[in-house]
Amino acid sequence: MNDFQKRAEAVLTPNYRRQPVMFVRGKGAKLWDSEGKEYLDFVAGIAAVNLGHCHPEVTRALRTQAKKLVHISNHFYIETQIELAELLVKNSSLDRVFFCNSGTEANEAALKLARRYSREKGKGGYEIISAWNSFHGRTFGSLSATGQEKFWKGFEPLVPGFKFVEFGNLEQMKSAINSNTCAVILEPVQGEGGVYPAPPGYLQGVRKLCDETGALLILDEVQTAMGRLGKLFGYEWADVQPDIITLAKALGNGFPIGAMLAKKDVAEALVPGTHASTFGGNPLASSAALATLKTILENNLAERAQKIGEYFHSQLNRLKKNHPCIKEVRGVGLMLALELKAERCERVIEGMREKGFIINLTHNNVLRFLPSLLVKRKEISKMLSALDQELAKIDPEVI
Repeated sequence: MNDFQKRAEAVLTPNYRRQPVMFVRGKGAKLWDSEGKEYLDFVAGIAAVNLGHCHPEVTRALRTQAKKLVHISNHFYIETQIELAELLVKNSSLDRVFFCNSGTEANEAALKLARRYSREKGKGGYEIISAWNSFHGRTFGSLSATGQEKFWKGFEPLVPGFKFVEFGNLEQMKSAINSNTCAVILEPVQGEGGVYPAPPGYLQGVRKLCDETGALLILDEVQTAMGRLGKLFGYEWADVQPDIITLAKALGNGFPIGAMLAKKDVAEALVPGTHASTFGGNPLASSAALATLKTILENNLAERAQKIGEYFHSQLNRLKKNHPCIKEVRGVGLMLALELKAERCERVIEGMREKGFIINLTHNNVLRFLPSLLVKRKEISKMLSALDQELAKIDPEVI
């Protein structure tokens, strides 16, 4: 055990399965550990560092703002926060923005807003429909909306008023939604659930059901937005207009910031005193996010993600032809996955790390790829060549 592992285990809570490496520097798609070893990063802080590590525009914005003003409460106006909100509204179908610090907080705000809006409009419905296999966060509200029982264990009873349907099954949604439903919350692509895109026509169908019953449509875009899927927001692929979307992760290119965007009439339910965040959208966080969003828009990085994602996807399918251990290739843009037939695949992650590549494992057998939107073809090819070797080691076990 390394010295830093011993030190960490002596003082940190044991709620993470940390890999035995400590990164001390990053640039673009590259990371360097405490021993100087170089890696190619295909996780990007779990889809948070969409511009790569230490992007110069974001770094410049943080340095400039840190010299002027780091924090002031939301009892006052913040210039960079206003600019960021204006840019988000201009480039989305939503009208108002609430800033917070994380995806979980953004989803909490959305869930609270949905219930309050329902009561303010006299509907009075409080039930929220979510999907099995979803992930919306770990606070009590967002955990209660998360359709994976493994995350619930030990924390029951959860917040009442949530029910679940099969993701992509419009008939189940039709049976579940009623006059007591105040909102439906869905991910355009279930990321933590194993990278499952919404089937064609599904989100449009849910939108219609929400319109018919008066329920709000909340789309959790914490992992799918900011160009990750080849559009600035994932909902653009489905050509629907949600009532609320939630953002975080890549919004600040790794600097903690979250946001909830809502339609004007919905947002009006949040009057003073109903919800707040001490640090949400403070000068430093909003400066980082403003630089991130401008860089994505000005350089057409969503379009780039779509094109290079198509290449990446095609190469994963080529890999599938050569390895019987691969069950399925899934994903959109630069949120891609290989589902393996083997039950536990930590050794693939370990083998790739030893070769100098960082990839992610979810659900024990799904390899998830979330590189920066600036990843190069040669970097993808290099990683896949190494993965080809690692997958060959487990093929005999599944034939």
